[in-house]
Amino acid sequence: MAYVNSVFNTNFLEYASYVIKDRAIPHIDDGLKPVQRRILHSLFEMDDGKFHKVANVVGHCMRYHPHGDASIYSALVVLANKDLFIDKQGNFGNIYTGDEASASRYIECRINALARQLLHKPEITQYDDSYDGRNREPVVFPAKIPLVLIQGAEGIAVGMSTRVLPHNFIEVLQAMVAALQNEALTLHPDFPTGGLADVSDYQDGLGKVLVRARLDTSDPKRIVIRELPFGSTTESLIASIENAARKNKIKIAGINDFTTEHVEIEVKLARGITTEDTIDSLFAFTDCENSISVNLLVIKDNTPVIMSVSEVVRYHAQRLVAILTAELELERGKLLDRLHARTLEQIFVEERIYQRIEEQTTHQAVFEAVYKGFEPFRSQIKRKITDEDIERLLKIPIRRISLYDINKARQEMKEIRQRLGEIKAHLADIEGYAVGFLESVIEGQTENHPRRTEITSFEKVDAREAAQRNLTLRYDAATGYLGYGVLSGKTLFDVSIYDRVIVMRRSGAYSVINVPEKLFVDKGMLVCGHADKETLAGRVFTVLYKNAKGVYLKRCRIEGYILDKGYRVVPDGSEPLKVTTKKDVDAVLKYKPLSKYKVLEERFPVGDYLIKSVKAAGVRLTNKEVKSAIFESATASSGASENNGRGAAAAKAGKAAGKTTTAGKPAGGTKSARKPAGKKPGKKSGGSA
Repeated sequence: MAYVNSVFNTNFLEYASYVIKDRAIPHIDDGLKPVQRRILHSLFEMDDGKFHKVANVVGHCMRYHPHGDASIYSALVVLANKDLFIDKQGNFGNIYTGDEASASRYIECRINALARQLLHKPEITQYDDSYDGRNREPVVFPAKIPLVLIQGAEGIAVGMSTRVLPHNFIEVLQAMVAALQNEALTLHPDFPTGGLADVSDYQDGLGKVLVRARLDTSDPKRIVIRELPFGSTTESLIASIENAARKNKIKIAGINDFTTEHVEIEVKLARGITTEDTIDSLFAFTDCENSISVNLLVIKDNTPVIMSVSEVVRYHAQRLVAILTAELELERGKLLDRLHARTLEQIFVEERIYQRIEEQTTHQAVFEAVYKGFEPFRSQIKRKITDEDIERLLKIPIRRISLYDINKARQEMKEIRQRLGEIKAHLADIEGYAVGFLESVIEGQTENHPRRTEITSFEKVDAREAAQRNLTLRYDAATGYLGYGVLSGKTLFDVSIYDRVIVMRRSGAYSVINVPEKLFVDKGMLVCGHADKETLAGRVFTVLYKNAKGVYLKRCRIEGYILDKGYRVVPDGSEPLKVTTKKDVDAVLKYKPLSKYKVLEERFPVGDYLIKSVKAAGVRLTNKEVKSAIFESATASSGASENNGRGAAAAKAGKAAGKTTTAGKPAGGTKSARKPAGKKPGKKSGGSA
């Protein structure tokens, strides 16, 4: 068993490492995933200035990529649609509509000059064996710019993922210039689909971005979408609008897509609805507004690392210095080789050293004659003369010797020495040379890479606040069903699908739930109302309930709850009689007409009772048998009998004493209890506390 666990652990770690490093996560040095790097390498190898069928490029790339042609084709289309390093010919799909590209046999592509300038330098590129050992492929390209920021990247690996937003080509190079000059730098995303972006929480590439479509609201009866938010297509955006309309989140009369080279989606509004009423709903309930979380994860030093945008720019600024230094050193080496060869050739021809070999009979003698011929000119030669140098001189045709132009040779050597001086100056001020290189690229590419996304500031629209209460909530007491999908019964109030309601059932159980379409709640529902925090916190529930000991009154607020969790508003073993949320009301108790009861009705102003916790017990009003318990408006008590006043006074006395109060026998006479309202009250009755 231990062996099996070891095998599984080893294989899983190897697989996870492979997926992270060799498939899903881009490398910081060139910003490419392996399949993208292999595609560009194939295009460099095939480059002859002409277009190649994508099918041929895919076939060539199969030499390096072990995962089949489908992944190569799809990756090539995505890479070509970045409009950076690959020239396209044919239908490569549409990033606005989401339409797919034509088959690989119908479309063509080629590498462009910018890629050769910024990526391609085989002499300083490290190569490794391909998967089958038959070919060599680059480990990373010597990229002079941070492609991972310019192109962006998305990938899911084992236990980690990356999402890097694309940035403007020119702005990234300007940020590199700022980094080389030790100045502050700030970069914001720029999306190929345009739109608006709020980058207040971008956090230098470690936060999130809010993106919006650009809307034309000049016509009050229609909205035209001119630019898309990043991550959406016209197809997905239209689908989200239609879905919101089906759910009554927005009201539209129709939607038309006129997108060709530019986005144009027309949203016709319903009668009586204006653009001002609809804009917030579009942002809240459709893909017209999205929040994009960023995770700048890259492979650096053979390890996945999370970096900020500024760190990536500064890393590439120093990497550019290293690459330009290597290129200058390489060029200087080649120039020195050329200068050495041209110097030997000049002396060999002008001083007629070749005449020394005319009478030599052996190969060794020829070499020695040439060596001796150069002895007087050692001061002009900066390097040691080798057999390879002599061999090259001896291969010069007689025609070249006869046509040898001394002035032309001297001019060429002068130019070589001049270039060597320039290289020396560049190496002495390599950072200034790097800045000059970047500025030359910026000057040549500014027109090709305008900013497309407008950076602005806006708040994310809260879906609950933007939702219109256009659904009618009904309760059918006959069936016990509640919801906006219930077609019969009592109409309660208007709701939106984002509302929450509190439902109190006949048993005294209550819960806060999302607005239901159709839900069985009980055939004797006591309360149903809005349950947003402000409304619920400001609402006081007054409950009349009874148990074996009597009838109680309880006032409470429901301030905290867990959605869909059941609670009780009355103690266990108690039965609720009536519930109200009105303030200026009296609790009216009517007793069963028994011979021992002289008072058959009492009134208790609910405002005289304290508001307590929902878990607290109520105040006992009576222990008599109750015929009915209702709430009446307090204004109805203006002509109440003496008994009503006596009940309230007894309740107040009980509250003041901290005890429950029960209306007892009258102190004297029974006539006062029977007097009609508006008559002069009789003697006061006593009460037991």
